[in-house]
Amino acid sequence: MNTATLTVNQRTYNTPGTPTVIVCIDGCEQEYINQAVQAGHAPFFARLSQGGTVLSGDCVMPSFTNPNNLSIVTGAPPSVHGICGNYFFDPEQNAEVLMNDARYLRAPTILAQLAKAGGKVAVVTAKDKLRSLLGHGLQGICFSAEKADQATLVDNGIEDVLAKVGLPLPSVYSADLSEFVFAAGVMLLRTERPDLMYLSTTDYVQHKFAPGTEGANSFYAMMDRYLQELDRLGAVIGITADHGMNAKSDALGKPNIVFLQDLLDRTAGPGKARVLLPITDPYVVHHGALGSYATVYVSNPADIPAIQQQLRRIPEVEDVLDRASAAARFELPPDRIGDLVVLSHRLSVLGTSSSQHDLSGLTVPLRSHGGLSEQRVPLLFNRVLTDVPQRRLRNFDVIDLALNHTA
Repeated sequence: MNTATLTVNQRTYNTPGTPTVIVCIDGCEQEYINQAVQAGHAPFFARLSQGGTVLSGDCVMPSFTNPNNLSIVTGAPPSVHGICGNYFFDPEQNAEVLMNDARYLRAPTILAQLAKAGGKVAVVTAKDKLRSLLGHGLQGICFSAEKADQATLVDNGIEDVLAKVGLPLPSVYSADLSEFVFAAGVMLLRTERPDLMYLSTTDYVQHKFAPGTEGANSFYAMMDRYLQELDRLGAVIGITADHGMNAKSDALGKPNIVFLQDLLDRTAGPGKARVLLPITDPYVVHHGALGSYATVYVSNPADIPAIQQQLRRIPEVEDVLDRASAAARFELPPDRIGDLVVLSHRLSVLGTSSSQHDLSGLTVPLRSHGGLSEQRVPLLFNRVLTDVPQRRLRNFDVIDLALNHTA
């Protein structure tokens, strides 16, 4: 590499002297690991309390995939990198759009900057929706498990991925999608020895299975086996999550849903306010586009205080913040959120209109995320850390801790 340190988004990192693997386990509520360890399914995770470091931190809000993955790879909150949801209202297009286009990114990634400095960097993500964001400006290897069969040297820095990994192309709605990410990571560590590698999974299993269930323990046992292999190959490993996961149902398994658009149309009047759900992405079968965070755009600014009070009276709602308060509290870009931000309690989710949500794919009780109750996530390392900052830790500290605080 051309430099011993690298400064990105006003944070300075030591360049890796040992291959370093950063893992984002999508939807990893801490209890998943605890239950898998207690059941004897996760010996690698169990050993971290002795030969590694076990911490926890907060993810960024909203507790969704895109904002948090981009915070992890930029080392900064959404107010810096600009990605504040999976979905948002783009005033330039006057339309609600997916936030997976790299043109929405406002800050460079550590991955791209390290590669520019001469480092060898690799990225493997489960779903293709993240690939263009995580790989923006990256001169290295970057591909998704979802479209691994389409990877080319020109576009992805690698070809013949299926043959090299030795697994078939996985279904996007399966645990196999995440296993492919780990298998590809092991393959790359063996063959390419990247200085820094980022592996990002999917939360399909966490949406389906509660901690301690057979489905969850089997999934974490799979990850544990690959993590052991990455450890055996000599990598420094840092593990965190983009968000946690919670049940969003009543005692009989019926989803606790507040359809905000229906409610506002009845109380404020049709056309007075528009509800947008930033959890929305191309893969909604397992959560029905229902999460614990919503934004509301109000047609007449004079109506904002009254609508805010109406929303605060809903029993399932934890808080309602105006744009300025939400941007300040959650470090969000104010130009990319609504006039109001609505948070639901831990066991509830927010929808738009009941007619707009297809719940036919919810074959098990609803589990989802997005709120404050899904903010606490693991920060785990296979090395003993030194001089850990005595402040509120965040999931986007994981690269700093792995590069700057390991011996």
